[in-house]
Amino acid sequence: MKTLILAISTLFCVAYLHAQTNYYATTKTFNQDGYIYQCDVRASGFVRLYNKSNKWIKVYPVYKSTGESFAQTDAGIELFEDDNWTSSKCKSIVNAAFSDSEKQKVKGHDFNIIMYINSSTGRVDEVSFEFHKSDPFAAIPISVYRKIEIELKKDIWFTLTAEGKMLSYIFYWWAQEPQ
Repeated sequence: MKTLILAISTLFCVAYLHAQTNYYATTKTFNQDGYIYQCDVRASGFVRLYNKSNKWIKVYPVYKSTGESFAQTDAGIELFEDDNWTSSKCKSIVNAAFSDSEKQKVKGHDFNIIMYINSSTGRVDEVSFEFHKSDPFAAIPISVYRKIEIELKKDIWFTLTAEGKMLSYIFYWWAQEPQ
């Protein structure tokens, strides 16, 4: 009888551990379905997940003409013309990428979505994601993040101001809980 109880208990534990798969617990590279993603895990436990082909991921935006660094916190500098659709479309793309069960898994948590915008075209050139390795986002498969990246690159663009066009690229991010 003890053996039977132990066996059943072990099965429940294995099922629980399987359901809690953490894809992003350590720094590693994912090579999957023709794309390569990099997962960098900092000492703080925060994960940065991005397409390995990204070139802006570790480069700060600068003014093209001078090479002088640009701090996006500079007050009063507008990089985009006003628009009334971009933010809601970005959030819609993120929401659509998650299945209902994944949305339940991450309920009550948000993650950061970062876009690197081409300062000549206003199109999204690159995308990265950030979350803590203990967050439920660590159990979301890479294919979901890939889908978000592809859709943002395909469907999002900005109309840039003269100031925005002067930069090497524009860094734009938001935090979101998938709904």
